Amino acid sequence: MLDVSRGAVREALGGLDALGIVEIRRGRLGGAFVRESWTESSAEAVRRTLQPRWPELEQLFDLCGLLEATVAHAAAERRTDADLATLHEAFETFRDADSATAEQSADHAFHTALRHAAGNPRLAALCLDLTTRAALGFPYHPWGASDDDSSERALREHAALLAAVEAGDAERAGTIAREHFTITEEIMRQALERGLSS
Repeated sequence: MLDVSRGAVREALGGLDALGIVEIRRGRLGGAFVRESWTESSAEAVRRTLQPRWPELEQLFDLCGLLEATVAHAAAERRTDADLATLHEAFETFRDADSATAEQSADHAFHTALRHAAGNPRLAALCLDLTTRAALGFPYHPWGASDDDSSERALREHAALLAAVEAGDAERAGTIAREHFTITEEIMRQALERGLSS
């Protein structure tokens, strides 16, 4: 599927295991599983990954916040009934998530639906590219699960963002979206601080 050899995949998974990002489990139900908790090797991996790039990441966080505001603004002006239905479904999935991984997957679906509702595929692609760069290419946060306060804040902000988009309040939607993106920055900043203090 990846058009690489099994050896290359094993080597890549071994590297992720050494970084503490995945856990390799043996046996019939084994495989590579993304870790949901901080391990002894996490601090070094986080320092090595985040610290050298932090100035660049701060610029990306700022740019992503501005772009997320633009996306939400456009979505509030252009959303269709079908877009709203998809956003409501993604919001409910996020609200009902029972694990950090399920929550992050639902968060991704919500923001994908919001980008689609903006009605401009190039804007959606640019936003996705920049947020992927800001997260260093990880589809989910490998920095440790966000705490309950972050999860509750994300839920409140998703609800407010959905309401603003549904009401066609473009200014409010943009303001909420820009502030909402700071959750990602805060999670990564907390991980870096934890890595530096370990």
